[in-house]
Amino acid sequence: MATEIIPLDVQGLTKRFGSFTAVDHVAFTVQPGEVIGYLGPNGSGKTTTIRMLCGLLIPTEGTAKIMGIDVVQDPEGIKPHIGYMSQKFSLYDDLTVLENIEFYAGVYDIPRDTEKARIQEILQLAGLESRPKTLTAELSGGWRQRLALGCALIHKPPLLFLDEPTSGVDPVARREFWDLIYQLAAQGTTVFITTHYMDEAEHCNRVGFMYRSKLLAFDSPTALKSRYLHGAAWDLDADPLLETVEDLDGVDGVAQASLHGDRAHVIIDPEVWTADRLTKMLTDKGIHVRGIETVQSTLEDVFTLLAHRGRTAANLD
Repeated sequence: MATEIIPLDVQGLTKRFGSFTAVDHVAFTVQPGEVIGYLGPNGSGKTTTIRMLCGLLIPTEGTAKIMGIDVVQDPEGIKPHIGYMSQKFSLYDDLTVLENIEFYAGVYDIPRDTEKARIQEILQLAGLESRPKTLTAELSGGWRQRLALGCALIHKPPLLFLDEPTSGVDPVARREFWDLIYQLAAQGTTVFITTHYMDEAEHCNRVGFMYRSKLLAFDSPTALKSRYLHGAAWDLDADPLLETVEDLDGVDGVAQASLHGDRAHVIIDPEVWTADRLTKMLTDKGIHVRGIETVQSTLEDVFTLLAHRGRTAANLD
């Protein structure tokens, strides 16, 4: 029985620009059909990682293999196996939907005898079969992203890189775009996606957290929350809100405190704090607590904790 090829195998991947380290010894493997979420603030190294994996940047150290092909030794050899959708819209506004797809079919050398059928498949996948003659400039943000995704898929790559594809797109279009991603994954396409949206990451098979060039964690959402979040998650309706967070930050038995909209969000040790005890402590500090609600912990809680640890470690260096 043939061994299944690993779509992506990264070991010690590093990129330096002079004295600045953009990506620092990143390592992970990705299995066929997985949807991988790659999270982190701007400047954390997400896009640099993707650009190295696509053969657009030469790593300073480390290795990366796509479908068993070494990215550094054979950057051209990986091109048929990957699709790449960049942060910025990379299509041509003065071309129609159909003309853009035809252009990328030519770039990827789609055989003439299958080109027409494949273009129709892409139009249907992107939901654009009713508007092939529409100028790309006239499409809304959500439809433009669907077209860009279709063009990245024209050659049926087994591995798809999406760099913040839903940034600036309305919530409905984001949901529809993710429906397309799940559809692709169900068909066997491996998807590696960078995002700022924690709700999107919750639906990935595994998630990587980048912070200041380092990969701090890489696991399933459930495993990450189990490993890093020891305690209960509470939302506090309190006033003044900012002072509530500041007073709770660093208190024994409070793992973390942050603002979540119009609430103070905390991860607490239930063996140290009850709702009544926490209310009394804050009241004694002049804070009015209107209510405390138990909520589900999230990946944002994990990221906040890891980012805090990352800052602390950096300050100690």
